[in-house]
Amino acid sequence: MLVNLGTPDEPTVGKVRSYLSQFLNDKRVIDLPWLARKLLVNLIIVPFRAKGSSKIYKQVWTDQGSPIIIYGNKIKNLLQDALGDEYGVHLAMRYKNPSLPDALNEMREHNYSKIIVLPLFPQYASATSGSIMEEVMRIMSKWWVIPETRFVGQYYDHPLFLSAWKSITGKYSLNEYDHVLFSFHGLPIRQVDKVYLNGKCEDHNCEEEITPENQYCYKATCYATARLIAGQIGIDKSKYTVCFQSRLDKDWLEPFSDKEVIRLAQEGAKKILVFSPAFIADCLETIVEIGIEYQHLFEEHGGEKVQLVESLNDHPQWIACLADLVKN
Repeated sequence: MLVNLGTPDEPTVGKVRSYLSQFLNDKRVIDLPWLARKLLVNLIIVPFRAKGSSKIYKQVWTDQGSPIIIYGNKIKNLLQDALGDEYGVHLAMRYKNPSLPDALNEMREHNYSKIIVLPLFPQYASATSGSIMEEVMRIMSKWWVIPETRFVGQYYDHPLFLSAWKSITGKYSLNEYDHVLFSFHGLPIRQVDKVYLNGKCEDHNCEEEITPENQYCYKATCYATARLIAGQIGIDKSKYTVCFQSRLDKDWLEPFSDKEVIRLAQEGAKKILVFSPAFIADCLETIVEIGIEYQHLFEEHGGEKVQLVESLNDHPQWIACLADLVKN
């Protein structure tokens, strides 16, 4: 079962409101006490963001629906072809449709001998992969027969994941760009701090190395992802910056991607290349936030071109990576 975050069923205000409500009320996404979370999400965030978010979703919507659903179905079918008849491949979304309960019920009816749950997030975070794992276990705990079940935790360092990025980057002449950004989805600092039994994220060398203590720290694995991709495509450390987008407030992982875009423009950069290796499929955050909003920011401060490197989407080496993760 491949699982991604989710998307509204339609880009209407009502459907977006319903999606945001389910998504943001997850205690692993907004990790505040129950009452504080309910008041913040249901009385402030959802009512004030639904209309604006609906307009943004309309910018990425196609006749076939949301890009996350389109690419989700493509990789499901391609992975099924790659794995053959010994496997059954299913697709689910943590929030909205196709829903996790429906997908698991489908799998239950097939009476599989083993279930493999593969969250479509290369770097582990409690708000993404952790939430998926918890929900799968909650649902399956009610089954009388629970088959052998395995979860794929993270795979940011998988050779085929890295070679897929290298292949995609081949179409760009790196020498044409003044700087490269590796922009990852942001998280509150308190969430990465919770990874550690002793100390906080800032007490560990997360920007430079992976250790037994920080191997599941989202910040550490984001920096490791950037290092590994940069090594694959031959970018010197001085030529790229790791940054974090889509923040909700100031106490999130820094540096902020939009601020880095402005800084580079003000320092004279004219063309920058932006990777988004936390997203395996192009979506609102890549197409609109990076491709459109950051382009406007860059131009406003003297830059010329923000070039988004497309996500893995249905790239053949990405499908091969998924097949290897399932088989091994």
